[in-house]
Amino acid sequence: MKAITRGVVLAEAPETELVRIEGNWYFPPASLTPGVFTDSATAYTCPWKGRARYFDATLGGDRLADAGWSYPEPDAAAIRRVGADFSGYVAFDPATVTVE
Repeated sequence: MKAITRGVVLAEAPETELVRIEGNWYFPPASLTPGVFTDSATAYTCPWKGRARYFDATLGGDRLADAGWSYPEPDAAAIRRVGADFSGYVAFDPATVTVE
């Protein structure tokens, strides 16, 4: 599967390596396109997954703010609930990124 925006692949991995949570596909960190992502200052804590980390994507000279997010250290109960360890996996904003 691929995460694509503006014709650029942000991440690519077989579906078997992805984790689906609340309708979002989470890609393993190794599947991200190198050099595209930088840390965002956005802070958010999910009530059941824990503290999130957001990323901006830079494509050419354009920056997509908060294009993706991950949970570097999700709560243990969240990992049990999901049935897979999704630590560091990255999901993308469906308003700007298409996953196919």
